[in-house]
Amino acid sequence: MTRYRWVICAMLFFATTVNYLDRQVLSLLQPILEEEFHWTDNDYGTITAAFSLFYALSMLFAGRFVDRIGTKRGYAWSIAIWSVGAATHAFCGIATEHWVGLSDASALRAAQGADIVAQISMISVTAFIFCRCILALGEAGNFPAAIKATAEYFPKKDRAFATGIFNSGANVGAIVAPLTVPLMAVWWGWETAFLVVGALGFLWLGFWVFLYHKPEENPKMNDAERAYIHQDDAPQRDTTRTTASATTLKMSFWQCMHYRQTWAFATGKFLTDGVWWFFLFWTPAYLKAQYQMVGTQIAWPIAILYTITVFGSVFGGKFPTYFINRGMNPYAGRMRAMLIIAFFPLVVLLAQPLGYISYWIPILLIAVGASAHQAWSANIFSTVGDMFPRSAIATITGIGGMAGGLGSVFIQKGAGMLFTYCDQHTLSFLGFQGKPAGYAIAFIFCAIAYLLAWCIMKSLVPKYQPIEGA
Repeated sequence: MTRYRWVICAMLFFATTVNYLDRQVLSLLQPILEEEFHWTDNDYGTITAAFSLFYALSMLFAGRFVDRIGTKRGYAWSIAIWSVGAATHAFCGIATEHWVGLSDASALRAAQGADIVAQISMISVTAFIFCRCILALGEAGNFPAAIKATAEYFPKKDRAFATGIFNSGANVGAIVAPLTVPLMAVWWGWETAFLVVGALGFLWLGFWVFLYHKPEENPKMNDAERAYIHQDDAPQRDTTRTTASATTLKMSFWQCMHYRQTWAFATGKFLTDGVWWFFLFWTPAYLKAQYQMVGTQIAWPIAILYTITVFGSVFGGKFPTYFINRGMNPYAGRMRAMLIIAFFPLVVLLAQPLGYISYWIPILLIAVGASAHQAWSANIFSTVGDMFPRSAIATITGIGGMAGGLGSVFIQKGAGMLFTYCDQHTLSFLGFQGKPAGYAIAFIFCAIAYLLAWCIMKSLVPKYQPIEGA
């Protein structure tokens, strides 16, 4: 049997790596941009929330778009758009200088007076939001296309593992970014960082066009591998199935919303996606607020944090096979694994209380929580393939992605407002004051979100109920 499916998995891994490189550049440069453009935490929260909102809305249509035009072309359009969006960030400084009427970046940083500072802040925030929206439009297609490709190239029992592998690209991107982006900003300016990571997407696109074909049309695969991929296609008469109409294979949005399976997936994403994005977008700001760390000082802590999360992504995806190989159906095995995984983020509750010892304590505890998220993510994505036909997978993934993006909007904007309020009013919580008190509040939600999500998902879909035609 050939093994070409793992070539496709590798391509998905590299695409997701580029995806998160592009996404994380802003958070790593936030301390620099904050000073240059006179941002508050609320300004930064507005930018990240706008990205999350547009990403959420785009996910709804991206999944449908990928289902309509196919995995290959859908993914190609997606990465081309987000790479353009990533590169355009580099011109936000020039745009701000032009509209404000200042000569260069040094004049921006040195600007004084409430009116001019407010004008710089407003224009720069608007420029970055515009670029983030282009980035979000393209990035919204990554997971619908990747999950669809996984369903096309892997049987159900292997999908969580394959998803865990390609999803670990998010961690690798988050590792590489802090080791390279701050250095590029120091050596060549922050604009270069956006241009370089934007160019990487076009490099990947060149390989994708030549390497991806549907399994039935792929000349580099043999019939044995095709038979292995399609082993689930035979009817399973002993399984309780949800009845669907003859048009199920071409489900509309409204048809998708009729199923509890859709709502279970969307709820799980709504409650947990924002936690990962909070860690991704706010950890550098947290290190600055709590430990006065900026620039290259945060490189190794962030890199080590996301190195640990790789293990959660890969082994979390493999975890359900322990239960599936002992007789559980895919959904039951996945839900058992997700319940166990949901307890690990509780360690984040200790991040602030033990943070006085060393900044490494919250970094390591957040790493455990982020690692658990990646394990959770690999499995919740795979529940879509367990329940729905291949032709609807990208659409359902898009619906769930939209829900996750909306959840992130509330967390990102809420965090920005919370931290600004705590700083301005010196709010006290659990012995912490100011911004540290705000982070203590945010960590509580991050810790309990997964158990709450699991309980709701289990109540909506208590047992294995694939849609007819899956």
